[in-house]
Amino acid sequence: MKIFTKALLPILLSTIWISISEFFRNEFLLKSFWVDHYKKLGLIFPSEPVNGAIWGFWSLMFAIAIFIISKKFNLVQTFLLSWFVGFVLMWLVIGNMGVLPNGILLYAIPLSLIEAFVASFLIKKMS
Repeated sequence: MKIFTKALLPILLSTIWISISEFFRNEFLLKSFWVDHYKKLGLIFPSEPVNGAIWGFWSLMFAIAIFIISKKFNLVQTFLLSWFVGFVLMWLVIGNMGVLPNGILLYAIPLSLIEAFVASFLIKKMS
């Protein structure tokens, strides 16, 4: 029972938070950025259910990474390192591939900082 309350529950709640945050940001706030950018590239923005499932899996992996990082660092360090690993590296890759609409970063950076902080806070306080 201790492993559930100290590890699995914080990871699960953080995964839920990350998933909700990602869905809200990318489906409601910023979807038009993605769709328009992909259209300019001659592509269709991938928004099939399988893509959502993969983002759900990404959310779980991100929560697990935050949990592991949190064991070695304080809240601020966990938050900043997690944000860097989860978002900055992803943006570098998709920017390098040419599929990142740069205008999205104005919104995505502060929202991703909030997402990473809340997830780090949940994990640090619950584990």
